[in-house]
Amino acid sequence: MTGVPPHARPGLPVQTRALWARRRQALGRVVVHLLLLASIAVIAFPLYYVFVLSTQSMEEVMVRPTILRPSTHLIENYVAAWTQAGMGRKLMNSLGVAVAIALGKIVISLLSAFAIVYFRFALRKVVFWMVFVTLMLPVEVRIVATYQVVSNLGWLNSYYGLTIPLMASATATFLFRQFLQTVPGELAEAAQLDGAGPMRFLWSILLPLSVTNVAALFVVLFVYGWNQYLWPLMITHTEEMQVAVIGIRQLVNPELPQWNITMAAAMMTLLPPVLVIVFMQRWFVQGLMESEK
Repeated sequence: MTGVPPHARPGLPVQTRALWARRRQALGRVVVHLLLLASIAVIAFPLYYVFVLSTQSMEEVMVRPTILRPSTHLIENYVAAWTQAGMGRKLMNSLGVAVAIALGKIVISLLSAFAIVYFRFALRKVVFWMVFVTLMLPVEVRIVATYQVVSNLGWLNSYYGLTIPLMASATATFLFRQFLQTVPGELAEAAQLDGAGPMRFLWSILLPLSVTNVAALFVVLFVYGWNQYLWPLMITHTEEMQVAVIGIRQLVNPELPQWNITMAAAMMTLLPPVLVIVFMQRWFVQGLMESEK
């Protein structure tokens, strides 16, 4: 009986076995919470360290051992980052680019998935798999060809060039297709009997059903658009069109790096996507957890 847990021994009273079971569950919850706290610490510490550096002077940044508490230069550093890198205009550019990319991806992906699921045309499955295969071709692989097309269209150093080439999304198309396939076919038949056309059916029935999916995708795609660095770096050549992540790079001077100013710009760049995630957290989690969608 030594290898059998106390709560599983048949000779013990029911109350004793129940007590051991509750203790085991409590211990399991403690272990899970400790693992979660450790994970949060590992993820949050670099962000905390960036914030600490953004509040220090360069003398405090260079001190060893490292000072891990905030200092008194927060406003000074953030004002310097805002003025030296022109972060105001760059943050607005990043916001516009991220929103345009996210909305464009959602609209295009929803329409393409709707056509693949509800319209019967030749090579329908082939078209879908051709779209899906583009997942194997990241932006970096096709960036030279994309740059040439954008250049020929005259979209260099413009909002069109920053957003339109990044709007197509095979991932969002696949997710919307999987959701639309779970919608009962009776809804389409009922809408057709009521005289609703395809776009009315999409707007009035399918779109309200997919609100949580759209919200979850918007958060992911907004962060994707906000973090774009290589593509904006290639096609923009003026301060007025550059995005926030490029502003961080401009502050990194190899000869005399001002890490406190750079970290202040990094914190300013980090704040908008964090606010979007916090504001849309409920819809984001709901969209991820609704497995039937």
